[in-house]
Amino acid sequence: MWTSQFIQMCNGSEMPSAKRVCVIGAGPSGMSVLYHFNKRKKEGKEIPDIVCFEKQTDWGGLWKYCEETGTDRYGEPVHGSMYRGLWSNGPKEGLEYPDFSFEEHFGKPIPSFPPREAIYDYLKGRWTKHDLRHWIRFNHVVRQVTYNDATNDFSVVVKNLPEDKVFPAERFDFVVVAVGHFSAPNVPVFPGIDHFPGRVIHSHDFRSASDFKGKKLLVVGAGLSAEDIALQCLKYGAEYIICSWRTKPMGHKWPPRIAEKPLLTNVEGHTVRFKDGTSAEVDDIILCTGYHHSYPFLEQRLRLSGPNGFYPEGLYKAILWTRGGNNKVFYIGVFHHFYTFTMFDVQALWAVNCIMGDIKFPDQEAMESDIKSWIARMLKLNDPGEKVDFQTEYIIDVSKDADYGYNLDASAVFHSWIKHRMDGDITNYRSHSFTNIFTGKKSPLPHTPFMQEFDDSVQHFLNSEE
Repeated sequence: MWTSQFIQMCNGSEMPSAKRVCVIGAGPSGMSVLYHFNKRKKEGKEIPDIVCFEKQTDWGGLWKYCEETGTDRYGEPVHGSMYRGLWSNGPKEGLEYPDFSFEEHFGKPIPSFPPREAIYDYLKGRWTKHDLRHWIRFNHVVRQVTYNDATNDFSVVVKNLPEDKVFPAERFDFVVVAVGHFSAPNVPVFPGIDHFPGRVIHSHDFRSASDFKGKKLLVVGAGLSAEDIALQCLKYGAEYIICSWRTKPMGHKWPPRIAEKPLLTNVEGHTVRFKDGTSAEVDDIILCTGYHHSYPFLEQRLRLSGPNGFYPEGLYKAILWTRGGNNKVFYIGVFHHFYTFTMFDVQALWAVNCIMGDIKFPDQEAMESDIKSWIARMLKLNDPGEKVDFQTEYIIDVSKDADYGYNLDASAVFHSWIKHRMDGDITNYRSHSFTNIFTGKKSPLPHTPFMQEFDDSVQHFLNSEE
C-alpha cells in the first residue's frame, strides 16, 4: 500500500505530506543535497525540515584533510583518506559546477589540476555563498537507521561525540546516505605479510609521501590511487617503487625508478615474490587495493553492498534504493566516478526532485529491469575510454530526468586526459590544460611542473608569476 501511494505522489505534482529529511554526511554529495533544497527555498517553495548529520568537525568529507589514522579522538574510525601534497589527478573541467566556476571563486582563471587546498577552498566557497551551514549538526555520528513499516518513516539514532551522548531516536520521512565509499578499506591477505618486518599500510592511512624517502616500496594495486601514490613517493625521494597488479598492469611510460610486476604471491622477511617467479627486496608495503561498501549504521535491508564498480546493484538511477525502505532511501556518489562533483550535484537534484514530488519513476519491476540493464553494460566495459563514455551517458540520462539545465558532457576532456596519461610522460600529464565546457575558456598552464612543485598552498598556486 505504501509503495503505491508513494509512487502516485511522485507521479503527481504535490510533495508528500512527509516533512523531515535526514541527510547523512556533509561532504560534496551531502552538500549538493542541501544546495538544491536551499535553491527551492529561495524560489519561494515550501521544503521539508532538513537535518544533516556530520561526524567530522567541519564540512568537506574526504576533501577535509585529517592527520589522524585508525580511530579519531572519539574512538570513531577515521573517515578521510586524504594525504598531504595531493593534487587533483583529473582535470577540474570534468568536475566544475556549471553555476559556480573556479574562475568566479578565485577571481581569475586557474590551471586544470589544482592542489587539494584549492579544491577544498572552492567547495567551501559554493557552500558559504549559499549559507548552507545552518542545516548541519557537526560532531554528530549516526548510529542507527531503522525503517518503520507501520508508519512508513525512519527512526534515526545519533550520538553527539564531544558530549559522549546518544540521543533518543528522531523520526524522518526520507533518508539520504551521502557518506561516500572511500572510507572502509579492502585489505587483502598474502602469505607471510603478517610477519613482514617493515611497514604495511592501506592507502586509506597514507598521509605523507615524505615518510618513504629513501625507501624501497611495494605498491599493491593498479588503479588511480596506486598510480598517484607511486608518483608521490617518487617525487618525495623513494629509492624505487614496484607496482604489483592483479588483473592487468597500468601500462604507463614509467620513469626508471618505477616498475610493474604481476601480483605478489607471498612475503618472506623483506623479500616479496611475484607470480612471474621474480622477487624483490622492499622496506615498506602500501596496499592500494580499494574500498568496499560499508554502512553499519543502516539496518540490513537498507544497506548497499556488493562490488564497488561503475554501477551499483539495487539502486535505480544509481540513486534510489529499491530493496527496502519503501523507495525513500537515496544514495549519492557511491560508485567509481570520473565526473565527481557535477555527478554528485545532478544525483542530488534528482533525489531532491523525487522527495519534492516532481520525479516520475516506474514500478518496482521496471526499476529492477533498468538496473540490470545498466549493470549488464557495465560488465562489458574494458578500457578507460569505454568507462568514460558509459558514465557520460549515465550523467546525461540523470541530468535530463532531473531537468538539471546544463549539458554536463565532458567526455572530450576525459578522453584527452586519458591520452596524455597513457601515451605521454605519466609524470607530466598535469602540465596540460583544458577548456571549460560551459564558458569555452581555456585554463592557463601551471607555473611549475607537478614533480617539481612542493608548495600546495592556495596562495602559491594562484601566483601565476612564479
